[in-house]
Amino acid sequence: MRIYFQVAITDLPQLVAAFHSLVGLGAVGISVASYIAGAPTLDADPLGVVKKTSIFLGTFIGGVTFTGSLTAFGKLQGLLASKPLLLPGRNAINAALAGVNLPAMYAFMTTADPTVGLACLGVSTASSFAFGGHATASIGGADMPVVITVLNSYSGWALCAEGFMLANDLLTVVGALVGASGAILSYIMCKAMNRPLLSVIFGGYGINPQLAASTEGKKNYPFSSNNFV
Repeated sequence: MRIYFQVAITDLPQLVAAFHSLVGLGAVGISVASYIAGAPTLDADPLGVVKKTSIFLGTFIGGVTFTGSLTAFGKLQGLLASKPLLLPGRNAINAALAGVNLPAMYAFMTTADPTVGLACLGVSTASSFAFGGHATASIGGADMPVVITVLNSYSGWALCAEGFMLANDLLTVVGALVGASGAILSYIMCKAMNRPLLSVIFGGYGINPQLAASTEGKKNYPFSSNNFV
């Protein structure tokens, strides 16, 4: 007995977002597992600094990719509200969630205590999960295709970080290709849709909240079935 799962062509963007969420979650898991397995020898390793940097960045980027992709999937699938989430001080919230990783990374890089290192990774995981979800929710559903290309780039850089931490040249090269091509595609799509790239990356930064709320419902989704009539 065969079971066929069919996905309409207009639903491909949210399918891609769902796949990206798995890449992000995998990056977080591999980063934490690599640190647990290699913590006793990292400080004595000549490439210990490179590996620790890759572990932390893999955790942060993977966390942002995971929840950001799930939020993009929810908006495109109609599970979440299409309108941007305009919380008071949303730019400050995004800045705080991203900025807390700077002291956490410094502590992670300078400590030789595995317990402290795991605590720093825990802070990075929690903050990146919150940052990815909130930053993506702050962007309107009509801009989700651009967000997905940005998240595609993030997944590539997370994969690249995994390549460094695992000393796997193939992962490094493939991750760099995916990250770079995703960044270029994001720029092209932002130019085509007349969207500022930085506002997409930083969760709607610089966008007038009243204007975003009033025009969101009037926009057509670039991949909407209405555009294929």
